[in-house]
Amino acid sequence: MYHLFSAGAGAYEQSWMRGFAGDTHFDDLEIGLSAALTIVAGLLQVLTVLPTIVVFIIWFHRVRSNGGIFRPDAFTLGRGWAIGAWFIPVAHLFMPYQIARQTWRASTQRGPDGSDRTAPAGLLTSWWVVWVLAATGGRVFSRIYMGADTVDELLAAGKLGIVCDLATMAAGVLAVLFVRRLTAMQNTMATEGPYARA
Repeated sequence: MYHLFSAGAGAYEQSWMRGFAGDTHFDDLEIGLSAALTIVAGLLQVLTVLPTIVVFIIWFHRVRSNGGIFRPDAFTLGRGWAIGAWFIPVAHLFMPYQIARQTWRASTQRGPDGSDRTAPAGLLTSWWVVWVLAATGGRVFSRIYMGADTVDELLAAGKLGIVCDLATMAAGVLAVLFVRRLTAMQNTMATEGPYARA
């Protein structure tokens, strides 16, 4: 929800700045409401994103641990990587996905005859691709926005910021669906066992 507010604040800033000449330099104090909305959006993001990240990583570690109980042979990395992988520069763009994919596989019931089955992982992959694009775009936006001196530069950065906010919101929706699906898969494994009913 806060990303929608941030996108709205960005759209307001875009419409406000279009009234200035492209090469105009201006004092930040002249922005008024536009700057205030941007600051509020940033504060909302910090106040809501940090607790969400903590809760998500705790959940991620828990489902990885459960997956190790269900199927220890499904993993190439230890349980601790379910936390640590998120904090390694560059590696955080692919290692958590590898862990999530292996956890997904470990949480999939085998066939009634013990045969290996594959649960479609489109939801997992969609969430990850959108999240990586949003996270990478957000970093690019921050650098461009902070280095902008003219209205045209701020307008270009602002457009990227709006796209990143909307992509982050989409990644959030996909993450919720992923969490619900994987949790349901693990609940099924815990209550019905590793073999699907015929």
